[in-house]
Amino acid sequence: MTKSRNVCLSSIALLCLFTCPVLISGASAQDAEIENPRAMYTVMPPHLRTDVVAPAASLQSWNGSFTYGSTNYSYNMVGAAPSTNSTATITTYIIPVKITITARNGTKTTYDPSHVLSNGNTVTNNTLLSPIFDSTTTYTQGGVNVGTTQYIDAFQRANFWGTVKSDTNSHLLLSATVLAEQSLSPTKTYGKTGSPFGFTAAEVDINWFDSQIPGLISKLGIQPNQFPIFLLYDTYLTQGGQCCIGGYHSSEGSTSNPQSYAEATYVDHVGAFSQDVSALSHEVGEWADDPLTVNYNGNNTPCGILEVGDPLEGNANYGGYPYVLHGFTYNLQDLVTLPYFGAPTSTSVNGWLSFQGESLGVCSNGS
Repeated sequence: MTKSRNVCLSSIALLCLFTCPVLISGASAQDAEIENPRAMYTVMPPHLRTDVVAPAASLQSWNGSFTYGSTNYSYNMVGAAPSTNSTATITTYIIPVKITITARNGTKTTYDPSHVLSNGNTVTNNTLLSPIFDSTTTYTQGGVNVGTTQYIDAFQRANFWGTVKSDTNSHLLLSATVLAEQSLSPTKTYGKTGSPFGFTAAEVDINWFDSQIPGLISKLGIQPNQFPIFLLYDTYLTQGGQCCIGGYHSSEGSTSNPQSYAEATYVDHVGAFSQDVSALSHEVGEWADDPLTVNYNGNNTPCGILEVGDPLEGNANYGGYPYVLHGFTYNLQDLVTLPYFGAPTSTSVNGWLSFQGESLGVCSNGS
């Protein structure tokens, strides 16, 4: 039986970063603003079925655990265990999705990742060139060089630095390829334009969007051992009429061999929520630490499920840190380490509870 596709937002995922005043749109009645938009992320519960035949290939992952108090907490992460001192490379597909919104008067507006940015790159190419996929940035955290590599790999190395500092060949790398752009046109029921943060953006119902994912994955021939990322431009997802979700991750397909995937929007407005690749760094980081969203099966730590980006959304710049690469300033979100959830502080670099060494107010080392 197919599980419901209704969004289940965790208490952490519902953190409200700020409340904006209602802005008046000059387009049409369809474009009336959602009151009190909230900048947020979410995770969709798995959409798994027993009547789907599982492909042979499965996502490379490993299982680990830590003890907090007298309780053992287990987790499943992408790649290979740090103690194996090996590199895992995951085939990753960036799938740009053009969204077309039709107003009540028939006017169509497109939000297209082929849009050319001020630096001459398209949104898609600028994403591909970012530190999430480019491996030439050196990450020095609190005086400790954790590697010259991709951003999420650097985070995972820092996350398990207690092991990785000796097992230096441990890496989680993304081998990214851009697939053909896909086009989606939600009806007026599921899509409209708005300006929740002061600029015009598409607003698309997350459950409608997520219902399109299985068909796209099948159409593109993507397999469970591969990681598809659906890239949107200046498009926020909504849930129950509430805006604005910058990205999410989930899994679907066979219960025995599920397909993980993620969605993120690239916002082309300086200082805005989901600016450039901040949403993508958030979702890829959370995918790496909980690719199949198994925490929805009750595997909660003392500080919640392993949503490693959510506790930092309320920080300055939505938790983003600037990194200059290829002459462009990218904003990548800080991510909490396993000690934040209750693992020993000896696990992470400098005993930090986040990749950037931030102080945290939501929870701290399991308490």
